Amino acid sequence: QVQLVESGGGLVQAGGSLSLSCVVSGRTFEMYMGWFRQAPGKEREFVAAIRWSGGSTYVADSVKGRFTISRDNARNTVYLQMNSLKPEDTAVYCCAAGDKGAFTDPLGYDYWGQGTQVTVFS
Repeated sequence: QVQLVESGGGLVQAGGSLSLSCVVSGRTFEMYMGWFRQAPGKEREFVAAIRWSGGSTYVADSVKGRFTISRDNARNTVYLQMNSLKPEDTAVYCCAAGDKGAFTDPLGYDYWGQGTQVTVFS
């Protein structure tokens, strides 16, 4: 069984930074890890993904150049570094693990964390 626990959300002024962490337990080496976000009244949105094996990364155009996804195999942790935050980045951020090949689609993931709130004020 795979379990994911996020942390690191909070309240930050526009232009600031936050770093989210997702601690993973269970067998995920063959999987890719993703970060998604969901704002009130909006659909869940892909943010970034990374493969445990090899470390290939994928980042949504809406956050490219501002957000970075990385992993630490020794700590079984995936990170999302968020810089130059904007009010429109406000959402609940969830990490997920999957192996169905559609890493930008929530349906490609089997396991989800509980989410962490990120609020950006201007």
